[in-house]
Amino acid sequence: MKISGFSFVKNAVRFEYPVIESIKSILPLCDEFIIAIGKCDDGTLELIQNINDEKIKIVETEWDDSLREGGKVLAAETNKALKHISTDSDWAFYIQADEVIHENCLTPIKRAMLESKDDKNVDGLLFKYLHFYGSFDYIGASSNWYSHEIRVIKNNANIYSYKDAQGFRKNDNEKLNVKSIDAFVYHYGWVREPEAMQRKQSNFGSLYRGKKELEKAKTGPKKYIYENSIHKIAPFKGSHPKIIIPRIEMKNWTFDYEISMSRISLKDRSKKILKKYFGIDTYYKNYKIVKR
Repeated sequence: MKISGFSFVKNAVRFEYPVIESIKSILPLCDEFIIAIGKCDDGTLELIQNINDEKIKIVETEWDDSLREGGKVLAAETNKALKHISTDSDWAFYIQADEVIHENCLTPIKRAMLESKDDKNVDGLLFKYLHFYGSFDYIGASSNWYSHEIRVIKNNANIYSYKDAQGFRKNDNEKLNVKSIDAFVYHYGWVREPEAMQRKQSNFGSLYRGKKELEKAKTGPKKYIYENSIHKIAPFKGSHPKIIIPRIEMKNWTFDYEISMSRISLKDRSKKILKKYFGIDTYYKNYKIVKR
């Protein structure tokens, strides 16, 4: 079985993406790792080169500004990396620059890959998600945070990154058939120094709403105030991946929030009641689950 990892990134240094931890967290499973690095001047290219691992293959790219709105450029960059994986790979393991896989999940992931490698009814593997917010001690606990997503796909030319690169589709906009596995993606996109978070949010906004967002940022706040944008959160009681611990230990901002103020919304309460008592699942799914 051959496994290719792939990802994309731009301005990882400026926006404090834990891209090194992301890559290294799945590298033990991969025979190669393709990363598309967008043209930038903050040292991101050198940062990746300094990993100094022969498995890593860098593809230098230039982002298409005409694809900014709606986040389409993110899928375009994902597909650039995907197209460079070896033709003889069985699986393609996708990880975004702010996602990390726990070392305890590597064995179950590999086992699931082996079990479904020759199953033509399975297009990919579905992961559970932990979204950290404000602090490495809290996770999102509302429907605003997606609970599952596809991160491993078959090496199939008909599969491609979808919309803003959250998930994948095949052929003519068909959902993938996936198996749900007992493995988590640790998403650290909402835990970084507040000034870097504000820079990242302004830039990210421009990928969905155009360059006017960057102009607005010039006169906007310089620090992101986590406490002002909270949906329901809960204390994290598990362990972080070992690879991310040094970054956590360097944390130098304060997230001052009274957890008792975190309440489930009426929308979420209604969704839970519909699912529990009436079997009606109103949560969005960008995939079709294959029964075991």
